[in-house]
Amino acid sequence: MQELIRNLLAEMGEDPAREGLRDTPKRVEKAYKFLTSGYHADIDRVLNNALFTVDYSEMVIVKDIDFYSLCEHHLLPFFGKCHVAYIPTNKVIGLSKIPRLVDVFARRLQVQERLTNQIADTIREKIAPLGVAVVMEATHLCMSMRGVEKQNSFAVTSAMLGAFRDSSRTRMEFLELIKLRSAVPGLRDSVPTGLACIDD
Repeated sequence: MQELIRNLLAEMGEDPAREGLRDTPKRVEKAYKFLTSGYHADIDRVLNNALFTVDYSEMVIVKDIDFYSLCEHHLLPFFGKCHVAYIPTNKVIGLSKIPRLVDVFARRLQVQERLTNQIADTIREKIAPLGVAVVMEATHLCMSMRGVEKQNSFAVTSAMLGAFRDSSRTRMEFLELIKLRSAVPGLRDSVPTGLACIDD
């Protein structure tokens, strides 16, 4: 990969041998290996058996999960927040594993729509919940620093499975909660009884 980066720098009209660029190919290789490390991740190892039998059948939410990914069309970053909810049947996922699961799929060349679906489908596959909901909001540098150059726009995608797709009440409860908890001071203390909401 380093030789490819040197050639790319030369094609741009730069001198890959000058002081500031001498180690750039090595740094870029290291960066891209990290940013695409999700291709080599094993989902089961990431979850590390953190699936627990619990007598709980209300909504669980992990919200405001930071994520960074690379657009597969231009290899430019897109980044933002991910909100995940599910209603367990008899198993729950260790809370720290949900952000790790987001990272596995974000650290690949992606489009936001597919990324959203992959997270939701994996949770459904691993614990067979009554429903799964994933909402992602992201700024895309391929829109803000090139192309249409719209710096204040962002994209929102959602995946609603099971109860979140079938029940408008369940879906709206989730959407209102992820919208309002960030905006209204003190709302943390007024979450409806029986609803587990965990910020991450």
